[in-house]
Amino acid sequence: MKKLMKKAAALSLLAAMTLSMTACGGAEGKKYVIATDTVFRPFEFTNENGEFVGIDVDIVAAIAEDQGFEYELQSLGWDAAVAAVQAGQADGLIAGATIKQERIDSGWIFSDGYYNATQTFVLPEGSDVTSFEDLAGKNVAVKNGTAGMDFAESLKDQYGFTTTVFEDSPTMYQDVILGNSAACVEDTPIMADSIKTGGLALVIPEGMESDGAPYGFAIMNKDNQELLDKFNAGLANIKANGKYDEIIAKYLGE
Repeated sequence: MKKLMKKAAALSLLAAMTLSMTACGGAEGKKYVIATDTVFRPFEFTNENGEFVGIDVDIVAAIAEDQGFEYELQSLGWDAAVAAVQAGQADGLIAGATIKQERIDSGWIFSDGYYNATQTFVLPEGSDVTSFEDLAGKNVAVKNGTAGMDFAESLKDQYGFTTTVFEDSPTMYQDVILGNSAACVEDTPIMADSIKTGGLALVIPEGMESDGAPYGFAIMNKDNQELLDKFNAGLANIKANGKYDEIIAKYLGE
């Protein structure tokens, strides 16, 4: 009887501990789901070996190792990744997301910035466009929900051009190469890498870029603040120990 009572008490205590851990949302061994884009080279892309790699991919891996947490990285595409985090199907987002007030106002909670990037207008080879003024009456391709789109939208009335919105970068680039649009707008490091590795018939002009702005890891639910704190702590650590610089140099040579 005493053994049965002890066993029952032990089971009761275990159940109480499990309920407590669940209520706190912090059970040991929690695996975070982190959403990302599919093609945003060199921050996330599939290499020639079929491996999903990139600056964002390596930064998350280094931070997770530093902070001792498990995660699952889901390559969903920009719009789907944002929607997954908003719906609670993913805990966080890393996809070259520019930290900007509009997103903060709509519920995005950002980490410290992990990379500063400018946005630039990009032209087809042989273009006679040399300035914003030359875009008057022409069309510019932009990627939905990006800082590049915001940059173009902020200038189009002043310089008299229109915009067409695309869901991914490769399709946007092709629209310019095929002559349907006079230019597109992309984050400068992404564009430079895409032209180099893809042999794209595009050029980056001088003087048609924005001021720099940081990329950030994002959550959209305050219940995931612990993940955000771990990201910030891990980011500081990998910057201090040189791992961050190794990652950047691996992809950008900086």
